[in-house]
Amino acid sequence: MPGTQPTGAARLRAEDLTLSYEQRTVVSSLDVEIPDRSFTVIIGPNACGKSTLLKALARMLKPRSGQVYLDGAGIAAYRSREVARRLGLLPQSPTAPGGITVGDLVARGRYPHQGMLKQWSADDETTVLEAMRQTGVLDLADRPVDDLSGGQRQRVWLSMVLAQQTSILLLDEPTTFLDIAHQVEVLDLCADLHARKGHTVVAVLHDLNQACRYATHLIVMRPGGTIAAEGDPATVMTAELVEDVFGLPCRIIDDPETGTPLMVPAAPQRYVPEDLAARSTGPGVSAGSVMAESGRGVG
Repeated sequence: MPGTQPTGAARLRAEDLTLSYEQRTVVSSLDVEIPDRSFTVIIGPNACGKSTLLKALARMLKPRSGQVYLDGAGIAAYRSREVARRLGLLPQSPTAPGGITVGDLVARGRYPHQGMLKQWSADDETTVLEAMRQTGVLDLADRPVDDLSGGQRQRVWLSMVLAQQTSILLLDEPTTFLDIAHQVEVLDLCADLHARKGHTVVAVLHDLNQACRYATHLIVMRPGGTIAAEGDPATVMTAELVEDVFGLPCRIIDDPETGTPLMVPAAPQRYVPEDLAARSTGPGVSAGSVMAESGRGVG
């Protein structure tokens, strides 16, 4: 049985982690701690190692070197069923068996709790129903998963992870392929699980503004699989950081809804036809002035 958790250490952390696919190194000598009971969001440019790091934290990818620790022990020391009792993973673009219903798919979240001497119980049934209720899919229990919309399917997958009854949830790009309304719906649900249920949530996201709105702890990765910055989004997210890591000039302002950092990309200087400039600005103002003005005020 794995050892006990050192005093003060995060439940999920990695030390000197190097991750590779065959001969290509994606993450190099990385140290990271996931604060307990945080909503941690990992952001960074494409191919910087965000999803690769999440796979290693979930024991889906074996490190070339270094170690991932879960509850005080190397995660490799646990049996697979024990890992699944401690953390749940929602991968990118999960696929369901053809024809499976919502209720049957969510029930698969209880498999880590089954065994030779413990079969399906009333407690399992209650847990599955509660997971579907939390994600708002209880009325879809008898529907085939294939018949659902993208937003509904994502809530069903999240429901299955909740049925595992783990206090750590790892979500790899949970909003991919969803329209904006369903993106907000899924992230609001994750925020509620964090705030009201006390879950530690770790999500990989692409949208910087969504990351800042929902995260209590932000990890910014740069190409080469190193960490550029981490901490409170209000402190971490600066225009200098965005331009350095993403190569995007911008302005950071306060989100009028939440007060969290809001990234506004700098406007390019665009050519404005003479007739449009005349209609927009009146006599005496040249198209060149309008063209220059279009890039002013953001930087």
